[in-house]
Amino acid sequence: MARRRKISNAIVYLILIVMSIIWLFPFVGLVLQSFRGEYGGMVNYLVPKQWSLANYQFLFGSGSNFPRWYTNTLIISIAVAVLQTVIVICVSYALSRMRFKGRKALMNIWLVLGMFPGFLTMICLYYLLKQLGLTEAGAVPGLILISVASSGMGYYVCKGYFDTIPKSLDEAAIIDGATRAQILWKMIIPLSKPIIIYTALVAFMGPWCDYIFASYVAFGNEKGYNVAVAMTRWVWTNDYQGYFTRFCAGGILVAIPVTILFMCLQKYYVEGVTGGAVKG
Repeated sequence: MARRRKISNAIVYLILIVMSIIWLFPFVGLVLQSFRGEYGGMVNYLVPKQWSLANYQFLFGSGSNFPRWYTNTLIISIAVAVLQTVIVICVSYALSRMRFKGRKALMNIWLVLGMFPGFLTMICLYYLLKQLGLTEAGAVPGLILISVASSGMGYYVCKGYFDTIPKSLDEAAIIDGATRAQILWKMIIPLSKPIIIYTALVAFMGPWCDYIFASYVAFGNEKGYNVAVAMTRWVWTNDYQGYFTRFCAGGILVAIPVTILFMCLQKYYVEGVTGGAVKG
């Protein structure tokens, strides 16, 4: 039995190692190409023949707007993560703990509306933002507004996590004279760190990786670009052969914050997903 167990474990580890190599290969190639010094687009070799930091120097040089685009993306993502997390927590707590007329109908309506893709409203949202001056150069606050406006509809996982916390804690706090707000901020939130971190990470990732709606709102104005839109325009409208390695360098810098966040908060992320899936 011990020998059979060792053989089965060895096979499992071998499969996992092969899967890890296949999964990491594109990322390794991206890193290596970002340090390639020779001119040209995609090449038939992986390791650069000439190593250079010129691609990263170009990103932060005087002729590049990459720092502005990166800052735009960071501002949008952080603002959306904070505001959306607060709204989702408040809506989820209200739906989990309070009973009021129309509660089930509201939840069902939000559930049905969530089944429709957001792209159906792109034209309407664009003209609405245009009337408010939140397109092109003002795309950053416009993207924040759109991302936060419907965030309450994403209550499902967070509400499921709140349902797992005993309501007897709320009842005991009410007997002691605590208000609903005090119960939420002093009792529920300290017990809900995993789901809060999960909600914040999901909210951060949305605008960080957004391309379609961000390009639609910015509409060719470089001041309103985020990194995804700007780097795509590099490849489409400029010298592809010269910008390919710069595109790879920009991709590495975009991946760094997300990688650090997931490595530091992976434990809470998994706990938030599994905890929120216990109840509906």
